[in-house]
Amino acid sequence: MNAENQDVLLDLEGEEEEGEEEDDDDGETVLELNQVIIPTYGTVPDQQNLHTPEWADFDDKPDSLFFSDGQRRIDFVLVYEDESKKMTHKRSDRKKQKRKRQVYESNLINNGLQLEATRSVLDEKLIFVKVHAPWEVLCTYAEVMHIKLPLQPNDLKTRDSAFNWFSRFFRVDENIIKPEQEFFTAPFQKEHLSNFYIQDKDTFFNPATRSRIVHFILSRVEYATKNNVKKFGINKLLDTGIYKAAFPLHDSSFRHPSTDPNCPSERYLLYREWAHPKNIFKLQPLDFIRKYYGEKIGIYFAWLGFYTNMLIVAAVVGVGCFLYGCLTKDSCTWSQEVCDPNIGGNIIMCPQCDKVCTYWNLTITCESSKKLCIFDSFGTLVFAVFMGIWVTLFLEFWKRRQAELEYEWDTVEYLEQEEQVRPEYEARCTHVVMNEITQQEEHVPYTACGKCIRMTFCTSAIFFWILLIIASVIGIIVYRLSVFLVFSATLSQHINGTDAIRKYLTPQTATSVTASLISFIVIMVLNIIYEKVAILITDFELPRTQTDYENSLTTKMFLFQFVNYYSSCFYIAFFKGKFVGHPGNPVYWLGKYRNEECDPGGCLLELTTQLAIIVGGKAIWNNIQEVLLPWVKNLIGRYGAAARSEKVVPRWEQDYHLQPIGKLGLFYEYLEMVIQFGFVTLFVASFPLAPLLALINNMLEIRLDAWKLTTQFRRMVPQKAQDIGAWQPIMQGIAILAVVTNAMIIAFTSDMIPRLVYYWSFSVPPYGSHSSHTMKGYINSTLSVFNISDFKNASKPFSPWFGNQTTCRYRDLRYPAGHQHQYEHNIYYWHVIAAKLAFIIVMEHVIYFVNFIISYVIPDVSEKTKSKVKREKYLTQKLLHENDLKVVKKTMGKIADKIIKGVDSTFRPKAE
Repeated sequence: MNAENQDVLLDLEGEEEEGEEEDDDDGETVLELNQVIIPTYGTVPDQQNLHTPEWADFDDKPDSLFFSDGQRRIDFVLVYEDESKKMTHKRSDRKKQKRKRQVYESNLINNGLQLEATRSVLDEKLIFVKVHAPWEVLCTYAEVMHIKLPLQPNDLKTRDSAFNWFSRFFRVDENIIKPEQEFFTAPFQKEHLSNFYIQDKDTFFNPATRSRIVHFILSRVEYATKNNVKKFGINKLLDTGIYKAAFPLHDSSFRHPSTDPNCPSERYLLYREWAHPKNIFKLQPLDFIRKYYGEKIGIYFAWLGFYTNMLIVAAVVGVGCFLYGCLTKDSCTWSQEVCDPNIGGNIIMCPQCDKVCTYWNLTITCESSKKLCIFDSFGTLVFAVFMGIWVTLFLEFWKRRQAELEYEWDTVEYLEQEEQVRPEYEARCTHVVMNEITQQEEHVPYTACGKCIRMTFCTSAIFFWILLIIASVIGIIVYRLSVFLVFSATLSQHINGTDAIRKYLTPQTATSVTASLISFIVIMVLNIIYEKVAILITDFELPRTQTDYENSLTTKMFLFQFVNYYSSCFYIAFFKGKFVGHPGNPVYWLGKYRNEECDPGGCLLELTTQLAIIVGGKAIWNNIQEVLLPWVKNLIGRYGAAARSEKVVPRWEQDYHLQPIGKLGLFYEYLEMVIQFGFVTLFVASFPLAPLLALINNMLEIRLDAWKLTTQFRRMVPQKAQDIGAWQPIMQGIAILAVVTNAMIIAFTSDMIPRLVYYWSFSVPPYGSHSSHTMKGYINSTLSVFNISDFKNASKPFSPWFGNQTTCRYRDLRYPAGHQHQYEHNIYYWHVIAAKLAFIIVMEHVIYFVNFIISYVIPDVSEKTKSKVKREKYLTQKLLHENDLKVVKKTMGKIADKIIKGVDSTFRPKAE
């Protein structure tokens, strides 16, 4: 028995002697550990027989992935702080923690795992426990976990795609990262070991599979029982601080290959061929990523890469529509009329706020009208229809791609194991209920009534915080209304003013830009707050498993983010300038603030500005937050370690000083991309360059996420994942909503419908005076006439009136002053409303019909993948089941022959 084992036994004996002097709770815990947990396993009858890890000194091989014997591979690493050197806790707490850890490690050994402990090179308080799973343990748990392993190489003929010649220029060099060989696979069974494709026992289970099996065991081994509730799993031990970290090892440094010839240095290859910025235009080695990080990480990068590739088409069409707008802006008739000194120069507009605002000249909006021509053109309509179809093509083709990955990555018939109960749920299981299925008693944290009250509270809290977000949006609106008065008074707009600054910096522009910047800052601050709020509400809700927890949190976070990010855009698109009344009878917010009006060209340009600021600012902010913070933390940690020691540091200790990925690491990556997907689809009619910005961001995002995973974070525990989970229906919902929002943006936010109605109906008799269809006179026909003598005292401007005119103009379709129906909506208005409603209905139905046809024509699973699945099932049936039947038949035949022989000898007549 070595010195460390003796120390452990002495500690255990000392703790037993001192246990009586501790408080009742401590004594109860010790008693439970001694009398309940240890006898449960049957192999530890007393404290002296607690199994402890082997102890070994570091052998000065920094790249070694093996125990000190150089034979047993390290599949997992546990890190704890030596309790005897802790000074932050009470002595009794330290002893309880140590006992739980010792029992846990002993039970790990009882379950077949092999443990080796090594003290830290840099910090003597830290102990690293290396975990190895022998062949028998791997085989046993591979069968328990239904892990699919190779039966034989894929013998189906593969057809080269027509695009292979083109894509090879963007693929990773096959001489550096060799393509993974395709196999037909089946769930592992120990009794059919000979039927599986085993060339080498050491490589049959790859490192990712080994780590997943070990984590499965770590998550299910017990360490205590209290009040008949079992305490088990590494997650609970990490949460309580008994262990400081638990992670699988990276196989090498990302800067250089491993010095160990047995190590494939996959991390180095991933960094060089995937995560490095030079590979920004290369395709991702998805099979290699899946092999190293597991299916859950692989499916995320596969989805992100597929989404980015599809954005190329959308970006090309969007840029084409933008260029079309740029080329046609000079021939934009209504903009020319605004800028014409003989037309726009003679139009005097009514003040847009009470008292402090002045009369202004329409030519002030000349520059903004030119910009608006770029975004509010016929190309906008084409692009909105295209994006409505594009989003369906994206989702349908992703389903096909996902089906291929499900087969290739062996998740077609993935059987989700019964998940481990979350420690937070387990700790509150104090109520006993009868399970309807098993008819056995089980412990739950709350009764049916308690669950109802808890859900009611959580739902109320969600609605409260959503209303608070809406209140912040209303606050931004009030800011707009208040600041517009200030800018109107400060940026004085004389009718004959020709200063260059007034040409570009109008009160509307100044208000729009500052409000968009403030809105972005408020959104970022609220994101930080609501992330914590959503987690608190979900924690209070107390979901049973981690999957339930993530689904619940996904719903809340997306709901919060949806309202937070999109509410200001919805306001500008569908509410601003729609309910303003007329100068003689304006509409007021909160009885005090006069409602905002749009420019004579509409609110589309302001919506474009808002989207550009939020989308661009969000991308910059997220990249700083995701990349810079982990890099700075690791940099500080490295400098601290270098200052303490110049010693050779082993691989496990290097990985320990990297950042933990967190339980919800991929959740935030998906959330960021789905919010971006919403911006690209929901409001794309107002901003055709959104797909291009998203494409540029995503090309950087893929490499930044890869760089972050490969260089800044510990290796994640490989996990199975069949698809992208709850994000798929969320994107389908966004796709359906996007058709409606884009149709409404074109109908109500842009001026396309009023212009078309004027062109086809009101430019020619009986309503117009032109001999042929034209856009001439459009501006004059859409600006109503108001008599300044009809101003109310509360809204009458302070500034004097220049000239002899007695009327001013305002943006609306109403009868002029002096008409028998003065200031009421005219016939042009009702034609426009009818045209807008007809356009929305037609556009929606056309796009939905085309999308239905696309969904029907494109099958979710390709014929090629179906053939592979059928072939695999046939081989599984033949190799694993029919062979068994043959053996049974052969065995039964021998037994039958023996029985027949026995019968013959029994009933044979005696020889006379």
